[in-house]
Amino acid sequence: MAPERERTPAGASAATRPRTRLDQPRPPRRRLLPEWDPEAFGRLSERIARFLGTGRFIVWMTVVIIVWVLWNIAVPGALKFDEYPFIFLTLALSLQASYAAPLILLAQNRQDDRDRVNLEQDRKQNERSIADTEYLTREIAALRIGLGEVATRDWIRSELQDLLKDLDGQVVFPADRSPGRDVEDR
Repeated sequence: MAPERERTPAGASAATRPRTRLDQPRPPRRRLLPEWDPEAFGRLSERIARFLGTGRFIVWMTVVIIVWVLWNIAVPGALKFDEYPFIFLTLALSLQASYAAPLILLAQNRQDDRDRVNLEQDRKQNERSIADTEYLTREIAALRIGLGEVATRDWIRSELQDLLKDLDGQVVFPADRSPGRDVEDR
């Protein structure tokens, strides 16, 4: 138990007052109302809502109602607990419906929240994908422009063919020279 604070006289200075330690958590307070985890309650409501939406629930509910009605019609009067208008059955079904509707709505709200978060994440991912695609498009365009200035194989081939046409007839090969000119070259 935490030590009690003493009341300080009106004229006491800050140095004489007891200090509260800020580096340690306060002791837990006692509460009058019970506490519950809203996430745990939400998960429970989703499980119940999922069960209420299954064929298994419909089959079991139908079996229970048929057994209820047959019991209260076929058994002797002393064993009947709900006579013909089946008021207790109507009350039980109304009670079940009054609890099922809010639980289903709570589960739907939680699903809407999850869908909203997923939609936001998808939107951000799409924005990143679009930005990446635009970046890659710009890079490819820059490469195409850069390649437009680079000599390609076909361009070099055409240039060499043009040079060959220009040089055709001007080229003198050593075999075509006369034997006397070889002395001049020395």
